[in-house]
Amino acid sequence: MAEHGAKVFLTDNGDASTLAGLADEINAGRGEQVAWTAAQDVRDEARWQVLLGEAAEAMGGLSVLVNNAGVGSRGGLASIDQHEWRRVMEINVESIMLGSKHALPYLTAAQPASIINISSVAAFRVDPDLIAYNTSKAAVAMLTKSIAIDFTRNRVDVRCNSVHPAYVRTGIVAQVFQQLGDEAATRALTRDIPMGRLGEPDDIAYAVLYLASDESRFVTASELVVDGGLCPA
Repeated sequence: MAEHGAKVFLTDNGDASTLAGLADEINAGRGEQVAWTAAQDVRDEARWQVLLGEAAEAMGGLSVLVNNAGVGSRGGLASIDQHEWRRVMEINVESIMLGSKHALPYLTAAQPASIINISSVAAFRVDPDLIAYNTSKAAVAMLTKSIAIDFTRNRVDVRCNSVHPAYVRTGIVAQVFQQLGDEAATRALTRDIPMGRLGEPDDIAYAVLYLASDESRFVTASELVVDGGLCPA
């Protein structure tokens, strides 16, 4: 997004030095400061309010919110415990509600604006061993539509769409590669994908870029599936 002229405010709950390094790389590539960072816990409503204010001040406004926080979780009905269920729902679903709610005043001031929520093809494909994850990602799809239509009925020019990747080569599948090794993990994760490969981060980033841009001005309450043909297969 920075390469296409955006200012970006990056948050994460992980290693602050890694996040700062990414911002430094972006700023060096642009020749000016266009990236800022902050530590975040997407479950913390008060933290959301502080960070969104900091982001709007740093960037001179806020016109795009990308809700990308997410965790995986394995377990069926008999094995899932309430703590794990709530953890997944808080991070994967409730965080989107909190972020979107408290970003709305800034997005309204900058309209036309856009919210992009990262869901998954797990919203559409049943796996009884992913009961919490499947449910959370389906909830993201419906929450996105609800937010979008709420905005339109109130004549707020803020679009809201969800992106649904298949397996992507990011940290969320790192454990599979550690357990199986690169070749076996790739084979297992791509078995049902007609294009025969994992998604790359840029595959998803360009979908997000489209939904953030004016080229998608008539797109809202939509599900953009980026899965190498998996869902129709």
